[in-house]
Amino acid sequence: MGNNKKRPVYLNLFKIRLPVGGILSILHRATGAFLVLLLPIALYILQRSLQDPAAYAKIATQAATIIGRIVVLVTVWVFAQHFFSGVRHLLLDIGIGDSKPAARRNAWLAFAASLAVVALTGVCL
Repeated sequence: MGNNKKRPVYLNLFKIRLPVGGILSILHRATGAFLVLLLPIALYILQRSLQDPAAYAKIATQAATIIGRIVVLVTVWVFAQHFFSGVRHLLLDIGIGDSKPAARRNAWLAFAASLAVVALTGVCL
């Protein structure tokens, strides 16, 4: 092979500036992985809450604390972010909003929609 002088010698991943669509795509993968890892815990909590009324009351009491509310809000954000990112990716796959300005706008809309869902959930808690 020839010697390619244009290859980077040192690649600092913290100095690379990704566009908002790239950040959204990485977050989509990260939230998907987090949801998969969260599934056994969620199933355990569901199983415990269905055992008897006392177990349900204990779980509801724990969810009403500050830490419980933060966990609920983070979980809602992960679900909402993954959902809206996924909808955006599906729309891009069928050719809707695939121009550069529209894709950038849709990425920001996905972020805004997930934060709006979290804010609405926080108000309702």
